[in-house]
Amino acid sequence: MLYISTRGGMPPKKFSRILLGGLASDGGLTMPETYPRFDDAQLQKLRSMDYPELAFEILSRFADDIPAPDLRGIIARTYTAQSFQNDEITLLKTLEPGLHILGLSNGPTLAFKDIALQLLGNLFEYALDKSGEQLNILGATSGDTGPSAEYAMRGKRGIRVFMLSPHGKMSPFQTAQMFSLHDPNIFNIAIRGVFDDCQDIIKAVSNDYAFKQKYRIGTVNSINWARIAAQIVYYFKGYFAATRSNTEQVSFAVPSGNFGNICAGHVARMMGLPIKKLILATNENDVLDEFFRTGHYRPRTTTETVQTSSPSMDISKASNFERFIFDLTGRDAAKVKELWQAVDEGGAFDLANTPLWEKIEDFGLVSGTSSHADRIATIRRVHDRYGLVIDPHTADGVKAGLEHRDANVPLICLETALPVKFSTSIVEAIGHEPVRPAGYENIEEKAQRYVVMDADAGAVKAFIMEQAGQAQTAAAV
Repeated sequence: MLYISTRGGMPPKKFSRILLGGLASDGGLTMPETYPRFDDAQLQKLRSMDYPELAFEILSRFADDIPAPDLRGIIARTYTAQSFQNDEITLLKTLEPGLHILGLSNGPTLAFKDIALQLLGNLFEYALDKSGEQLNILGATSGDTGPSAEYAMRGKRGIRVFMLSPHGKMSPFQTAQMFSLHDPNIFNIAIRGVFDDCQDIIKAVSNDYAFKQKYRIGTVNSINWARIAAQIVYYFKGYFAATRSNTEQVSFAVPSGNFGNICAGHVARMMGLPIKKLILATNENDVLDEFFRTGHYRPRTTTETVQTSSPSMDISKASNFERFIFDLTGRDAAKVKELWQAVDEGGAFDLANTPLWEKIEDFGLVSGTSSHADRIATIRRVHDRYGLVIDPHTADGVKAGLEHRDANVPLICLETALPVKFSTSIVEAIGHEPVRPAGYENIEEKAQRYVVMDADAGAVKAFIMEQAGQAQTAAAV
């Protein structure tokens, strides 16, 4: 398996060569040259596997340069009942016949991103042990990636994490999960702005190739292909749990801001998983819903981005969307480069009334959007009818999923986080606090460690240089 760039300017590379990086050298995103395919007989074989076995069968197709025993060991260390509270790793909760919630949030930080980032932490440590190198991870979070990445990387040899977040725009619980960590290899940077400012800094640093090479900058955001690959696994696991045979189709409802989670579903579908629809749900920041309704992709400005009660989706520039457009164009890197040149310059593109727009339905993607009133009503409805409390992002997905639900096709709504992370909305919806898991009592009261900066890539680079320099001095002493 070799990897190429969506913009065509990177020579093909093996998985281990792209693992520690972020953007490709030409500013694009890395993609496998081809998707592995599973036929009916292979799907039948996968159906009976437990989560680690299934993860190996899928990930070994993408990371075929890691020796099989090593990859099995990494996966076995990652997906344990101790880390994810049950042997299934991702439990399917049936609300009624044909309507399910796929539980993805039982990891260390109570968010679906643990599933990919716990694996990524172990892959990074493995690769750095092999090379003897160190890695400075630069990430951005709108709420859940940050805690998941930091808990996955804390204490890891040869790794420092610099995590950007929009100052004052995450829930108190999410903020406390990150800022209360005092591990010496974890650095939290609160940026005066919105998530898209943080993401722009990541891209600016990644595009400074000399700086990136000198300071060994890597990323844990979903622009890292390994995260997408890890998330593909739970689409297969959810499908097998909700069906009895491979003749059945299912639809998935996916809350989405950066197009990473649903991108993994798109790849699973391209690999042969019988998915009828991928239902993309946005909140008031509806740039992706607008595209799938109209063909017009217009990232919003930072002043247009709205702060909502599903804050992890307060994103108006969807980085992973480039991967989908790459497939939509038939992998025409020149076309993708042309489209994203307009986006990178602050513009937009419109595929309506073009042959590309006519191909959209071939990919099974549809969309819906949700408001604060919608998600509060959905949380209340699910609680009253099924006795289950869901978080606001999952509620956005349930709302859009029910709007696009087909009779006789199971609908699987992806859970994104446990409701305790968003207690204000839960209290508004059902009148009482959500259950707080053991170990998270009074987390908001813990001492917090972070720095505040303007949205300035130069200042962030200077901070990385300072911390890396101090670490080298300490090591020398």
